[in-house]
Amino acid sequence: MTMLRNVLALGASALALAASPAFAQDAAAPQADDSAANPEIVVTAQFREQKLQDTPLAITAVNSAMLEARSQTSVEQVAAQAPNVTLTPQGQQNGSGLIAFIRGVGQTDFNFALEPGVGIYVDDVYIPTLTGSLLDLMDLDRIEVLRGPQGTLAGRNAIGGAIKLFSSKPQGNGKGSLQVTYGSYNRIEVRGFADLKLSDTLFARVAGVSKNRDGYVKRLDYAATHPGSGVPSMGGPGPVLGTLGGQSYAAGKLSLRWVPTDTVEVNLSGDYTRDRSEAGASVLLYYNNPSVNANGQPWLPSTIDGSAIRGNCAFVPYGVNSCDTLTGYDRKFVSYGTFLDRTPATTQAPYKPLALDPHQWLDNYGVSGSIDVQLSDSLSLKSVTAWRHYKSDWSQDVDNSPLANQQLRQILVNNQWSQELRLNGKVGDMVDFTVGGFYFKRTGTLTARVDLNYAGIDFAHGPDPTPAENKALFANFTLHPTEAFNITAGLRESWDKKDYIYFRHNPDGSTIQGPCNFFLGAATAGPTGIGNQSNCLLFGLNAATGHFDGSNFDWRVAMDYRFSPELMVYAQVATGYRAGGVNPRPFFGPSSPNNQIKSFNPEKLTSFEVGFKSDLLDRRVRLNASAFYNNYKDIILTLSACPISPCLQPNNVGTAHVKGFEVETMIKPTPAFTLDGSLSYIDFKYTGFTASTAALGGLSLNMVTPYTPKWKWSFGAQYDIDGIAGGTLSARFDGSYQSKVYTEAINYDDVAVAAVSGPLATYHASNRINHYFLGNARLTWKQDADSPFSVGLEVQNLFNKYYFTSLYEQYASPKTVSGAPGMGRTWAVTVKKDF
Repeated sequence: MTMLRNVLALGASALALAASPAFAQDAAAPQADDSAANPEIVVTAQFREQKLQDTPLAITAVNSAMLEARSQTSVEQVAAQAPNVTLTPQGQQNGSGLIAFIRGVGQTDFNFALEPGVGIYVDDVYIPTLTGSLLDLMDLDRIEVLRGPQGTLAGRNAIGGAIKLFSSKPQGNGKGSLQVTYGSYNRIEVRGFADLKLSDTLFARVAGVSKNRDGYVKRLDYAATHPGSGVPSMGGPGPVLGTLGGQSYAAGKLSLRWVPTDTVEVNLSGDYTRDRSEAGASVLLYYNNPSVNANGQPWLPSTIDGSAIRGNCAFVPYGVNSCDTLTGYDRKFVSYGTFLDRTPATTQAPYKPLALDPHQWLDNYGVSGSIDVQLSDSLSLKSVTAWRHYKSDWSQDVDNSPLANQQLRQILVNNQWSQELRLNGKVGDMVDFTVGGFYFKRTGTLTARVDLNYAGIDFAHGPDPTPAENKALFANFTLHPTEAFNITAGLRESWDKKDYIYFRHNPDGSTIQGPCNFFLGAATAGPTGIGNQSNCLLFGLNAATGHFDGSNFDWRVAMDYRFSPELMVYAQVATGYRAGGVNPRPFFGPSSPNNQIKSFNPEKLTSFEVGFKSDLLDRRVRLNASAFYNNYKDIILTLSACPISPCLQPNNVGTAHVKGFEVETMIKPTPAFTLDGSLSYIDFKYTGFTASTAALGGLSLNMVTPYTPKWKWSFGAQYDIDGIAGGTLSARFDGSYQSKVYTEAINYDDVAVAAVSGPLATYHASNRINHYFLGNARLTWKQDADSPFSVGLEVQNLFNKYYFTSLYEQYASPKTVSGAPGMGRTWAVTVKKDF
């Protein structure tokens, strides 16, 4: 509570000063415009255009010039410079998507039944799922990363914060660019745009990108690299079966801007993304499974004597749990995954073999339109309408071995429609206001082949429809008692509704029979032993339904005071929520006394925040800071603890207090030299649990939410040298650090487990990603001309750090841990021509 008292004391001091006579100078932010000044960035976080330095929110805003200078082309890269923000690609098991956490709040599960904790928006259009959120930064004007709950300004699921991408609008100026990149792993990337004038009132902008790159994790045929092991050969021409992590991506966007009068502007856009990439990069870090079914029959019989090939250290290429003898390859980037289940068929599991294509595909497209009408000098109306669709199709073999511990192919289809209306106005010079409404409707399905040898089930999942709807009314008011002092208040009422319909069949489409003969007294080796019906554990789930509906009220009060053109301070209290839902993965249905079709409630957060924004020394030094204290309630976590297993169920588990601070700076000592940096700290503390001890499954008060590093910092330095071969040579270095994170709600540092087979006596399981520092460098020459030509050389991961972007920890069951390694040191050369 000490930090809360300090936060409130600082806020009270600022507000007390606000009550004194206003500063006599102009209360607006400084307007110095020399070449050494930091650039002004305009944001729309409060529904109207404001300078970043005048907005009483913790915001990281990055314009297109800075994105290019840092060689950032994908949304997750922005997190390196954003304090208390974690953005990372989903692992192979979840397909094409984004894991997003801000200030300890986020989500890792792609399923429609669970909502993200960070709101993602493109041109004010809400992107509702983790899938489809791993966005390329094609033809952007800027990105705004808003930290802290945005319940009144953004609405549902912006409990941790919001990430808003804004595209460049057509200007009709005839400008354009084309750039080509070649680099490591045969990376070939082409980007470009053209801005056209179709008439005096109609303008168009066309943009596109194509990205291709070979995979960086080699898939090897274990039998070919380990002759005499007894593992069956894949029968290929050589030991390399293929790669993981390869990319084949293309996207395009057409934007139209129509300005028929001085008071009306219409913007229309359509975009399409086609991703035909390989399955995500994944390597095995832990394996400790006897690899037999309930009757003791092997998943993979040895070609030597028919005995079971055991899942152990032999298939872990690198690390503390490895006893692999592989030579001739970089073992840090090796997988023995085959995407093939060769388990001998039985009467209980007759649907073998199963072969999957290793892929990660996405088709994502939509149209949107915004209409801005100036109704009068003090009143304007904005409408944002959008429709979007995606289909994500991916396969996984995350045990990365020939044993087929678990194999899945999943297809996620999303259709959404949204409409937002905002009325912005003024009442004299005293009040700015926005009132509006939002409507969102989604229909989606998940279809899958779920082959889980470790659980003794192999079934067809879905298509499971998950229709959802959200309605909201909101208002935001800013009162200006003086030129230097502002009071902002916001409120939002939201209504949510969601259904989940479960369909489960055998892989051949037949109906699952049950109850299991084992439960009827048959002498079988448990419910998955021979003598039971196929997949009988899932009996009773087909056509079952789950339902959630609820409402939530969010509010915000903020005060800001500008002491001088150089310094503004603010304090605010704000709330946010993440919508509730229904358990998407029940193993027992309504006919069972252990019915796992259960709903869970929204989680809620109240945040107390103070901060300041400053531009010093004629705007050569920009220093912004914020401190926060969050009261986090009804936290939703997915845990594998129920009265009966198997189980994987989301629950409201308890409460936490979260406190921290963030600092960002940009310094221009000279017009040619630029420094930027950020620093953040977060202290996440569970304060109590509302779920039973059995339901918590090992969750304890000293644990933290996933992907929440206690410390993060970054810095960048760029020096420009004029007059080099008729142009400017720019040298830039960016470095970023994050402390350790855990990738699961139940944190494991190092669990020692007795080996069931193999030469190692003990294995070590963990879901911790250790701290790491990454450095990137870029050297760019740009021609001094109206339509310049430029050449850039970049090196990513300059120090060749071996690290992981995510882990998939399942050491207890199915007794594996896999990880998605980040790429090692890579280089690329980019040639760009503006016209």
